[in-house]
Amino acid sequence: MKILMIGAGGAIGKIVTAALRDHEVITVGRNTGAIMADISSETALESLFKQVSNVDAIICTAGDSITNSLSAMNKAPFMVGIQQKLWPQINLVLSGMKYLKDNGSITLISGKMGEFPAKGSSGKAFVNGAINSFVMAAAQEMPRGIRLNVISPSKVSDIGGDELIAAYIKCLETAINGEIIRVGYNKQ
Repeated sequence: MKILMIGAGGAIGKIVTAALRDHEVITVGRNTGAIMADISSETALESLFKQVSNVDAIICTAGDSITNSLSAMNKAPFMVGIQQKLWPQINLVLSGMKYLKDNGSITLISGKMGEFPAKGSSGKAFVNGAINSFVMAAAQEMPRGIRLNVISPSKVSDIGGDELIAAYIKCLETAINGEIIRVGYNKQ
């Protein structure tokens, strides 16, 4: 399987990329990877998909958002989550679905705070919740049998590597579509 791995240099990306070594994995990142691309830019994504063809799956483990008390938040920290996690992943789906093989798979990343927010997590909670909602809605309209799912992990330090890898494999190798795969939630 030919897999485009966005965010392979991050904590989760490294774990998933290593586990997929039996596949052809093409790593993509803003600053590291076999191909450099900013997935928030439509132009950069179009260029990326012109370089890489016949992709079976796209996995995204990239994205930042801000954690801080609500009283310390204003537009700027909320926009970090929109500009670095939410919009880039939506953009990846909009562009990627045009280039992905029929019956391919796109897997995004959200996070536990989208469903179980803690004090000081509004900057993460709204972005993760929006990604989850986007996946459930957009999955119903994906063309050519393409499946769209999202992994929603707990803190990386709370996740077992095997559990995380199993979640990504499930998205790649089964027929699930529009699902939120929760990883590490049992350690609340």
